[in-house]
Amino acid sequence: MSTPILEVQGLTIALPSGGDRGTAVRNVSFTVGRGEIVCLVGESGSGKSVIAQGVMGLLPKTLPVTAGRIALQGEDITHAPLSRLRELRATRMSMIFQEPMTALNPVMTCGDQIDEVLREHTPMSAAERRDKVLAIVREVLLPDPERMVASYPHQLSGGQRQRIMIAMALVLDPVLLIADEPTTALDVTTQAQILKLVLDLQARHGTGVLFITHDFGVVAEIAHRVAVLRLGDLVELGSKEAVLQRPQHAYTRMLMASVPQLRTEERASATDVAQAPVVLKVDALAKTYDDRSWFGKRRTVHAARGVSFEIRRGQTLGIVGESGSGKSTVARCVVRLVDPTGGSVRLGSDEIATLSAGALRPLRKRVQIVFQDPYRSLNPRRTVGEAMIEGPMNYGLPRAQALAKARELLALVRMDDSAMARYPHQFSGGQRQRICIARALMMEPELLIADEAVSALDVSVQAQVLQLFEEIRQRLSIAMLFITHDLRVASQVCDTLAVMSRGEVVEYGPAHRIFGAPQHEYTRALFAAAPGRDFAFGA
Repeated sequence: MSTPILEVQGLTIALPSGGDRGTAVRNVSFTVGRGEIVCLVGESGSGKSVIAQGVMGLLPKTLPVTAGRIALQGEDITHAPLSRLRELRATRMSMIFQEPMTALNPVMTCGDQIDEVLREHTPMSAAERRDKVLAIVREVLLPDPERMVASYPHQLSGGQRQRIMIAMALVLDPVLLIADEPTTALDVTTQAQILKLVLDLQARHGTGVLFITHDFGVVAEIAHRVAVLRLGDLVELGSKEAVLQRPQHAYTRMLMASVPQLRTEERASATDVAQAPVVLKVDALAKTYDDRSWFGKRRTVHAARGVSFEIRRGQTLGIVGESGSGKSTVARCVVRLVDPTGGSVRLGSDEIATLSAGALRPLRKRVQIVFQDPYRSLNPRRTVGEAMIEGPMNYGLPRAQALAKARELLALVRMDDSAMARYPHQFSGGQRQRICIARALMMEPELLIADEAVSALDVSVQAQVLQLFEEIRQRLSIAMLFITHDLRVASQVCDTLAVMSRGEVVEYGPAHRIFGAPQHEYTRALFAAAPGRDFAFGA
């Protein structure tokens, strides 16, 4: 057999003392061959990203490699000096990070950032480098390469920024590509495009790929082999078919059972809410922006146009669509974080679309929102207890009653009383999202909006939070507006579905009907793009 591109043998990486375990990864061994895609999967804290950073030589001094070996094309790079690692990065191994907006330099054009790789590692002239930059931008299928290389990261969409990251990673044709959750924050169609791009480029260049993800749909779509990590231990390693269809380890089977399945049958709750009172009625909602482009052109952007729907008490309405389809704009108009340009938003019998800020204030507690990133939603300098009681106390609830209510709601979301005195950074992502849900319920809202509230969570934590949303809906008979780009998630929790494209609702009706027989071509294209849609998970 030829030498693998990447060999990881008995790798052990220590954690600082005082943690819940002594090692980030322990005695981990696997290989990546030329032209092979190996997916590392596992929950947060399993050691996936630590392994990637170890291979790239990016580990902080507090996470030392204490045992084992990392070899790139036979060369031991476990303790290679920084000078050698700098020579290898981008030339023989490259990495695509999860969030391109934070990985890219905001004050450099995208073209300059790709050019920087060539300046550092090649003797090319300026003209040769520019030709190479334009060529790689074309290869990753970005439109109008001249405009792309002259743009700054904030002027591109999420999918375009990720393509720039891929271009930077592949511009010198490395033998190993590490992709750390590169599609997590992308909508389903953009995700499908990025995965196809990675597959095409990998096949064309013969690159070995170490792909880190918690999305089993992605694993089913691209993997040759799968390595499953749990708390730093490699618990299962095998072909995609063996691991996903015939998992041997109990932990792998648990992960498989947590993967939400597309449901086409009617939810039992759907008929129960048919005669319930309408909590929210949106009619012909519109929101437009005047976009003054840096290219000197002015245009009107219709973020939402003619959007109409209603949600009854105890009902969950899902809004799905690509990034830029208007999903979050609608949610922000409903909660009046932005003012609608036109149309009607009725909360019960109250028209709120045109209310002044003063008149709106007494009604705000009736609508609460749970955002995608719970860490950014919580004040890092305030304890969980203080964060939870702030809203009710602003509306006149005595502190003692607010604290008692906070403890009751933390118990509802299965959190201990001790959480009250702790800070957001002391919790996991799933725990922080539970806290955000409890905080929203402190106001006893009639309508709860979840804006991509589970998209960044591990599959097992996602399943727990989705079950929590369902329990809350049943127990409190609350109306919910659930915004997501994950169709599997939408099929699990939604009674009714609205599919949005370019600011308009293109299909609307019972969720089981739309999932079972979508009528609009956009809806069919959206469903066809879902990764792993045809793969049967589990034994």
